[in-house]
This record gives sequence, C-alpha cells and structure tokens, in this order.
Amino acid sequence: MGTALTCDRVLLTLIPVCLQVKEAKVTEVQINVAREHYRPAAERASLLYFILSDLGKINPIYQFSLKAFNGVFEKAIERAPPSDDTQKRVINLTDQITYSVYMYTAQGLFERDKLIFLAQVAFQVIPAKLFSLSGKEVNPAELDFLLRLPSKAGVTSPVDFLQNQGWGAVKALSEMEEFKNLESDIEGSAKRWKRFVEMEAPENEVFPMDWKNKSALQKLCVLRCLRPDRMTYAIRKFVEEKMGRKYVEGRSIDLAEVYKESSPSTPLFFILSPGVDPLKDVEALGEALLNFTIDNGKIHNVSLGQGQEVVAEQAMEVAAAEGHWVILQNIHLVARWLDSLEKLVEQHSQGSHPEYRLFMSAEPAPTPESHIIPQGLLDNSIKITSEPPTGMCANLHGALDLFSQETLEQCSKDTEFRCILFALCYFHAAVAERRRFGTQGWNRSYPFNNGDLTVSVNVLQNYLEANPKVPWDDLRYLFGEIMYGGHITDDWDRRLCRTYLSEYVRAEMLDGEVALAPGFMIPPRLDYQAYHEYIDDNLPGESPHLYGLHPNAEMGFLTVTSERLFRTVLELQPKESEAAGGTGTSREEQVKTVLDEILGQLPEAFNMEELMAKAKEKTPYTVVALQECERMNILTHEIRRSLKELDLGLQGELTITSEMEDLSNALFYDSVPESWTRYAYPSLLSLATWYADLLLRIRELEVWTTDFVLPAAVWLAGFFNPQSFLTAIMQSTARKKQWPLDKMCLAVEVTKKTREEITFPPREGSYVHGLFMEGARWDIPSGSIADARMKELTPEMPVILLRAIPVDRMDTINIYECPVYKTRTRGPTYVWTFNLKTKEKAAKWVLAGVALLLET
Repeated sequence: MGTALTCDRVLLTLIPVCLQVKEAKVTEVQINVAREHYRPAAERASLLYFILSDLGKINPIYQFSLKAFNGVFEKAIERAPPSDDTQKRVINLTDQITYSVYMYTAQGLFERDKLIFLAQVAFQVIPAKLFSLSGKEVNPAELDFLLRLPSKAGVTSPVDFLQNQGWGAVKALSEMEEFKNLESDIEGSAKRWKRFVEMEAPENEVFPMDWKNKSALQKLCVLRCLRPDRMTYAIRKFVEEKMGRKYVEGRSIDLAEVYKESSPSTPLFFILSPGVDPLKDVEALGEALLNFTIDNGKIHNVSLGQGQEVVAEQAMEVAAAEGHWVILQNIHLVARWLDSLEKLVEQHSQGSHPEYRLFMSAEPAPTPESHIIPQGLLDNSIKITSEPPTGMCANLHGALDLFSQETLEQCSKDTEFRCILFALCYFHAAVAERRRFGTQGWNRSYPFNNGDLTVSVNVLQNYLEANPKVPWDDLRYLFGEIMYGGHITDDWDRRLCRTYLSEYVRAEMLDGEVALAPGFMIPPRLDYQAYHEYIDDNLPGESPHLYGLHPNAEMGFLTVTSERLFRTVLELQPKESEAAGGTGTSREEQVKTVLDEILGQLPEAFNMEELMAKAKEKTPYTVVALQECERMNILTHEIRRSLKELDLGLQGELTITSEMEDLSNALFYDSVPESWTRYAYPSLLSLATWYADLLLRIRELEVWTTDFVLPAAVWLAGFFNPQSFLTAIMQSTARKKQWPLDKMCLAVEVTKKTREEITFPPREGSYVHGLFMEGARWDIPSGSIADARMKELTPEMPVILLRAIPVDRMDTINIYECPVYKTRTRGPTYVWTFNLKTKEKAAKWVLAGVALLLET
C-alpha cells in the first residue's frame, strides 16, 4: 500500500514537470521563430559595426569600440517606433539602427569622408533592395566597374565631348552584356548625348534613349565614364533614393545634443582642422547648461605643450572631485604623456562627480605612420569633427567677425585702414578656401589661421600711424613674406601669395577701382555692420572665379575627389565580395591573370655593353639615352623579379611574405606596387595605364638607341629624369658655340604643329611633345596663353621648340613664367620653368594656377 502511494505521488509530481518540459519546447520553438524574424536587424547592426571598424583604414583617428557601438545600438532600439506587426517592427528597428549609427559616426568624420562612409553603407547594406527592371539583383560586375573604372588604353574618341580616357572607359563598359549598345548609341546619336553630357548636373536629368530605363547602379556606371566630376553628387543622389533624404541633409552638429550622450567615463574628442578652435563652443555650452565658465573656475582650459602635463593632471584631479569640466587642447603635441593621459581618463571614469566632463582636441596625423593618439582614448570617446566654414561668403564673414566697429575706428588714416582691412579679409578668405582646389590651389597645404589676419591688421594700423603716406610695398612684403609667407615653403606658392596681395592691396583701391573678384569691387568707407551687408548684397555666387581660378578647377577638384571616393570604397569592400570581383573568378585567379599578362609583355632588358659599344661619340644626348636605359633596366628587373617570386608563392612553392602580399593587393586593386615605384618615375596612373605607358617609354628608347640619332620630336614625358634632357640641350649648344653653361637658359617657342607634322629634328635644340596645360590653354592663332574652354581640363600643347640661348637674350616682356611638373601632384615633381607668351597680365595666370604637366 505504501509503495502504491509513493508511486502516485511521484506520478503527480512528474505530470506538471512533463507539462512544463512540453511548454518549454513549444516556447523554444516560438523564441526561435521570433529570433529569426529579428535576425535582419541583428545582421544590419553587425554589418554596420564592421563598416565602422574599417574606417580606421581611411584615417587612424577614426576608432570605434564595440562597447560604444553597443550603447548606440541599445539607444536605437529604444528610439525605434513600436508596432504590433512584427515585420513592421523589424523594418523600424533596422532603419533606426542604420540612422543612429550613421549620425553617431558622421559627427566624427570630416566632410570629405562622410560620403565615403555613406557609399560604403549603401553598397553593402542595400544590395538586396537593389533590383533592376528585369527583377534581377544587381550584378556585382557593375559595382566592380563603378569602383574601378577600367579603361581601354590607346583609343581615340570619335566624339568631341569625350576625352580619349573617357571613351576608353565607354569601350570597356560596352563589353558587358547590359551595356553592349552603349558605344554605338553614343556614336550614332552624338548630338543627344552631347547635350546630356554638357548639362550642368546630368545626374538629375533623364538619360538619352533607352538608357533612361536602366537601374540606378547601371546609370552610375555610364555617368562615371561620361562625367567623372559629377560622381560625388550622383552618389549622394543614389544614397538619397535608396536610403532616404535624411542621410544626405547637411546638418550642423548640435553640441548640446552630443553632450547628453557623454558621461564622466565618455569624454568628448574634437578632431581639429587648421584654423578651428572649439573652445568658444564648449564655454558657451557650459555657461548655458550649468553656468560653468573659465572665469568662474568651473571650466579648466589647458593648452598642452611643454611643461603643461602637470597642470592638466591637477585640473583633471580637481574637476573629477568637484564636478567641473576640463578642456585639454592639442593633445597631439605631448606624445610622451598620452599613455599617462589614457590611464588618468580610465582612473577618473569611475567614482567621479556626475557632472565631471573631459573634452580633448587633437589634429589628425598627416600620415597613418605618424598617428600617435592611443586607441583607448579614441575608442571610448564621442568624436566630433571641427571644420572651418566652406565657401567665400562664409569665410569672408568669418574673417570680418574677428573685428568690430571699435577696430575700424582705432586708426587715424580712417579710409585707408578700412579699405586695406577689408581687402585683407578677402585675401584671408581666398587663401584659406583655395586649399579645396588641391594642388591647382596650392602646391602644398598650409595652416593659415585667424592669427595671421589679426596680427596683419595690427601691423597695418602701426605702419599707417607711423608713416605720412601708405607704405604699399612694405605692407605687401610684411603680409606676403612674413605673416602669411611664414607658413609657405614652396617658391611657386610664395609667388601666388605675392600676386594676390599685389592685385588686392594697391593705391588704386582708395579710389574704388580695385575688383577683388569679377563684379565685386572694394567697398567704399562703411561702418562695420554695413560691410557685412555689402558682402550679402554684392558678393557673386560661389565659383572658382572668386579666387582667380577657371571654373574647370572645380571640375578637376571634383574628379579627384570622386576618384578618391571610389578607390577608398573599393579597398574597403569585404574580401569575399572582392574574391568574386564581379567576374566569378577568385581573387588569386585575377591576380594570376594580371601577373601573367605583365610578364608576357615585358621586353628583355637593354644590353648595356652593346649600347656602350654602339655609342662611340658620347654627346650629351647619347649620355641621357644611356642613363635612361640603365634606369629602365633597374625598373624592369624589379618588376620581373617580384612577379616571378609572387608566382611561386601563388603556386605554393614559396611562403607568401608581407612584400608579396602587398604586391598581390596592388595587382588586384589595379595600382602600381610600391616596390616598383621606388625605382620608377612619379605617376598617378592606374596599373593598367601605367604599364601601357611603360611599354611606350621602352619602345621610344629602343628606337632612339638604334643609331643614337636624336628623334625628330622627343617625348619629354617619357624620361625618368626630364631635367637631364633639358640640360643636355644647353650642354650641346654650349659645346658647339663655346658659351659658358651657367650663363645660358632655354628659349621656349610653341609651334603650330602636331607631333605627326614634325619629320626632322631642328638644326639647333630639340622639338618636344607630350605636354599638357592645366588652368588655361594654348591659343594657336594668337600664339599665346588663353582662357581654357569649359570641360577641357588639360588640353595638349602643340610641339614646342627648345633652344639654348644666353640669359641676357631671354625675352621678358609679355611673358608668363610657367612651371612644368611631372604630374598633377605638382610640388615635388617640378621639372623646369618655360617662359610662355601672354597678351594678358601674367598675374591672371598666376592666380589661375596655370602650369604644364607631363602626365594627365
């Protein structure tokens, strides 16, 4: 009986347990189903985190920790609109997570990198949403083409609105099935396509013919061939269409909103740009929120430099205990103390007063190698970029804001002081904003800042008070050579700075006869507020003309920007998507194809012994030819050696080294390997174009060294060292005429002929070809420099005759001293100065950044 009762009790106990197990299994199934519903939101968050992690490859200062990301993720879940419909809730979550991550990240990115981040998100996050009209998902080959822009070398454009390189890209795109009719359609309906290509914003227009029915990504591919300068706008429009307008709206950072996300353990980190100081914004925020100011001791401001580390440590100690704010400015200047700072930040992150906040600022390092900010400081900080205003209007108002009505009234020479002060404000805005035009603006980037302007105005007042007449030359020298010129390290940039001042600061300005830009005269004597109103009422719309540049400078700058965008996005693509590369072949197979192609076309080295024996008379020209052959042998030997080594590595016969990995990456990304550039000449070309150019250089040397007779027209760009050939022209003439070499120079005569029309070398000197003009063009009928035609960025020069003459016979009237550079990088690629004829003032071409280039 007892046993039966025990069994009954066990049975009664087991029944609910069994029921619970059964319920648990049902619940587990339900959880798994629910979890699968929410998987897209989790996958989106995961993908966004890895995109975020990759931003450090753009600039090492862009560091984000998983802990910080989780905080953004959790807040996004809270902010997502609720819904009883699970599918709708998942969509809301996914959108909110994407937007929250974008806003958190974008506030810490420079403007130039925000679009790269957006493009990367768009191309990775939304491929599943991207459907062409046929209902198929977007072909990865199309994205691969968009990012790489392969171009057929050695083709001639049959239409006048496309350069040869653009037509080469059209031909490459036409090889894909979806674009097979592109080439014939453009040729067959040239007028319709010309109208489209020459529109101001073709990305907003309807594409010609049936191309208007193509998918968004296919239209981007076509547009990149036809108008590379519009691609940043086109990508912005693409993101707006696919992700929403809120992603592309220009928003200023609200420091009060960002502050809400901070805490004693989460500092705010300002990433600085030249000429920007966030101190005023922080102090204004402190006063508005908590009545904290520097004067009342609640904000501790420490500008870091030698000996300030102890001051900073004491300030952090006091602030953490009493709930104050600390601003550590320019922490990049105290490299040795940064590890200590990292430990202090961690130490004060716990147990500090709840109102304690730490603000830090630093400039990003110029190169990844020189980056010194510890990862711990960056990971857990809220990063905010602090950039100066863009555009002439904002910069001119900003310059004028440094002064007041009292400033205008402090000089006895009232009219002169006000006139020159306004001109200096315009000059300051022009030199600062000119940086955005790249090397056509300045050969090198300089940190011009507000201090340069305020000190210049103080000097202006002192010199006007101390002299009975305005010392124009002294003022221009002080401003151009000392105040602003103190930053400048390049001689051509120094000339540009001098020219600006000679145009803006001169006696005629007092009579209102000086135009600072076309249609914008020096204002009459006005009060302070009236100057601001004069700017708003009279300054023309934003344009390169405001800086003395041709509108093409904007196109050149935009083209370079879009090239950087696509190159960066390509390098950030996940390895697995690269492996397919849109071609269905693996990454290794693609590298092997490029490797075999290069090795298969690479000619044998020059036999230097044979050439030395053949060149019995060692003329200056012969010496140059032999030197070029020697350098070419060194380069081709390195190409052959490194490729054969990589080939063995790919076959598994050698261990892949870091050098071989770098070479493989370069071949895959169509960029010239660094191990080759060490022995090569400066070039900005992609690998395919560079290699085609290399083979042409070798062919040119082969022809020349057949009999060592100077070619009818020499390809100046084909030399490793063009200076040696230009010097040889002078040496040859010096020997013949017994002239001293140091008293000679080159006379430059631009002919009316093309290379094909030159059949014999000149009696004296040499014909050269292969030069391109940037910033203007050569007008053959008038034989002088003229304004560039719209959208012709680097028109080719006719053949040029170079002759050596004594320096005292050099023509110096109506001449523009035009620098010659090897590439668009300018600066360190300087070759020579060619004196070119001009019918306009040389100052016009100086401000336009006119130069000759050996490579476009």
